[in-house]
Amino acid sequence: MATYLLLDAFDGDFQTALIISNDFDLVEPIAQVRQRFGLTMGVCCPVFTANRYPSRQLVTVTDFNVHLTKKRRNVLRDSQFPNTMRDAQGEFRRPARW
Repeated sequence: MATYLLLDAFDGDFQTALIISNDFDLVEPIAQVRQRFGLTMGVCCPVFTANRYPSRQLVTVTDFNVHLTKKRRNVLRDSQFPNTMRDAQGEFRRPARW
């Protein structure tokens, strides 16, 4: 994920990114994208237990963050692409498992 985040920043493919992870290994790539490219970075932490919180390191280096609790976990499901999509090359399907 970090590699593609940096490549997309180099290529100018986004203005704002929302990373869905609670992996603090992404702290440095996120910080670099914000510092070097001035892009807006957010993190969505899918932590579904009441006593587990988003990575403090991730929250510190992002512009905004969302904590997906068990109560709000349907947000991810409801935000996914449909099973089948079409582009200029034809029809394709999203992965069976994300």
